[in-house]
Amino acid sequence: MNREQVRAALYERYIAPTETKTDNYIGIEIEMPIINTEGQATDFDVAKGITEEFRVKHGFEPVSKDFEGNCYAAIDSVTGDNLSYDCSYNNLEISFGMEKSLSPINGRFTQYITELNDEFRKREHVITGMGVNPGRKNNNKEYLPSPRYQMLEGYLKRCRDWDEQMYFHPYPDFATYACASQVQLDVTKDKLIPTIQAFTLLEPVKSRLFANAWMDSEPDNLIVRDMFWENSTHGINPHNIGMYKQIPEDLDELLEYISRTSLFCTERDGHYLHFKPIPVIEYFEREYIEGEYYENGVYYPYTFTPEDSDLKYLRTYKFEDLTFRGTIEYRSGCCQPFSEAMTVAAFHVGLQDKVEELAELLKNDKVLYHHGYTPGELRKMMNRRELPGFVDEAQLKKLIMNILDIAESGLKKRGYGEEKYLAPLYKRAEYLKSPALRMVEGLQDGHKMEEYIEEYASLSEVIDYSRVV
Repeated sequence: MNREQVRAALYERYIAPTETKTDNYIGIEIEMPIINTEGQATDFDVAKGITEEFRVKHGFEPVSKDFEGNCYAAIDSVTGDNLSYDCSYNNLEISFGMEKSLSPINGRFTQYITELNDEFRKREHVITGMGVNPGRKNNNKEYLPSPRYQMLEGYLKRCRDWDEQMYFHPYPDFATYACASQVQLDVTKDKLIPTIQAFTLLEPVKSRLFANAWMDSEPDNLIVRDMFWENSTHGINPHNIGMYKQIPEDLDELLEYISRTSLFCTERDGHYLHFKPIPVIEYFEREYIEGEYYENGVYYPYTFTPEDSDLKYLRTYKFEDLTFRGTIEYRSGCCQPFSEAMTVAAFHVGLQDKVEELAELLKNDKVLYHHGYTPGELRKMMNRRELPGFVDEAQLKKLIMNILDIAESGLKKRGYGEEKYLAPLYKRAEYLKSPALRMVEGLQDGHKMEEYIEEYASLSEVIDYSRVV
């Protein structure tokens, strides 16, 4: 493909699906850490056994199996819900079938977690609502034995070998213990650019509301998930991850941006290959590409010629990620305490039809913006425990409350009663305290991690943000 053909193909894959959108469907993915309550490594046999029992009981149909024949992904043909393991058997993921309201999703989430944790607790394990597995130091950090995840393991571990002009963090196994709460929302072509613009400006505020990914080796960072992607091989091309440094002004600019995101994997002859990231616009100009595949800890070289079909392997991890389904996937949220699991989705759903009002508020904001910092720089600052010195706490509370009010009005207009899921966020805003900050302060005050594991695993716990515990 030449450059014009590449742009045309990207338009058909990413922009064209937004031209026919008429319904506002919601898709939610929640990744959750599995923890051994006796302080040992998560027992993979326990995890696989419990989910297999659950799959059979509820009639979930196998979708994917690992090299040893274990089912690691299964789907309910009625609801479209998918129960799977994400990257490793330390991380359980539930992806819900599309719905127009949050309530049926919350109902099924409650049912699934109740049943699963009843069984996990019988075997000294629990799944909980945290963005980083607190048992990661003791855990087996093996990637799930399947072609895609073996490729991902090999690709991420190349940070030890590739000579790149960037800092690589020392956690290439992060995908085995990082857990997100992701939301996909339908978007129409006319709202695509305004939505990306407004929600990009919103990211620093989301840091303060949803931070829940902390680990003791990075004590001042409440959302280490951002750093995991940015300073890994995924971040070699910054267009593939995180924030838009240059926020697109129109569809042409967005298409140019996408054309400069990078491919880093594809498949040939039964092998899942990876290679140093190559921008799409350059990829199809190459006569051949030197890739490799990773099996059982060994890298095997593999040279291949680009094919048009490789475009389907373009994987990006933007916070506002346009997908081939005609949706924007919001990827910056951490897994939340289970009693507050719907907060991430409710926040985004409430704001999706209030983009103009949200954008106006943020463009005129003087609390965070107009102090010489980009949205990306502000996001990093707001990930820290202490607020930046130029931020007035009272004014920040007011800003966040105003944003929540906009989200609440959007939810009320929908008429499904979903505004109730925002209630915990008003408490977080009142005390400027996220689940991670609350936990870190409690740990410093002498409380144990086990207390937070249990509290954030509860489906009924009303979390008190006014005090440490």
